[in-house]
Amino acid sequence: MPKKQQISFSKSGILASCEKRSPFLAEIEAVAMSKKVITREEWERKLNDVRIRKEDMNKLVMNFLVTEGYVDAAEKFQMESGAEPDIDLATVTDRMAVKKAVQCGNVEDAIEKVNDLNPEILDTNPQLFFHLQQQRLIELIRNGKVNEALQFAQEELAPRGEEDHSFLEELERTVALLAFEDVSNCPVGDLLDISQRLKTASEVNAAILTSQSLEKDPKLPSLLKMLLWAQNHLDEKAVYPRMNNLSTAMLEDPSV
Repeated sequence: MPKKQQISFSKSGILASCEKRSPFLAEIEAVAMSKKVITREEWERKLNDVRIRKEDMNKLVMNFLVTEGYVDAAEKFQMESGAEPDIDLATVTDRMAVKKAVQCGNVEDAIEKVNDLNPEILDTNPQLFFHLQQQRLIELIRNGKVNEALQFAQEELAPRGEEDHSFLEELERTVALLAFEDVSNCPVGDLLDISQRLKTASEVNAAILTSQSLEKDPKLPSLLKMLLWAQNHLDEKAVYPRMNNLSTAMLEDPSV
């Protein structure tokens, strides 16, 4: 009869064999012994010790509303909290009109509105202007205006492609849409997706914000990315109640 293996518990609480320890269990014990375990009570106490001013939180919310263009919400939040936006909210309305025009496929109208806001935006940003013109070409193709699309590509976009090789590659990829009767199955069909409009609209929005000496992105998403980065680094050193779902901000007890 084979000899029975004697089992015992070490002080660390990890199951181990007295006669022969499993390499897997030994590895678990080594990891657990090397990390600090922080209880929920201790972690929540540390969080409660952090003092954040309400004014700073209000500024963070206002920054998000203004940058993302939620004018009505920003006005209501201003009345309720007393937080002042960094810019005139009327300029946000103008910026959102440009963004909406691109999202709806009205690129010519968007270009006109950008020039009304600040003509230097497109004059000093050839890549943005090319992408807007590219979006115009996409809309012509979407609407079945083949001859007009070819003429527009030849007269407006081809010269810019000769100046910049990256523009030429994008132009060739866009014109390739005309070679397929069923664009839903063609390799460049993604250009006709709504995501392409949104991408161009976001680029225009960022350029307008930059021209107004404002940040292109709201601070809140950046802070959330920093939170995830900090947690990932802390995971290497400690076991603690983690925030896995940012939408609920609920702490989850560690599994040890």
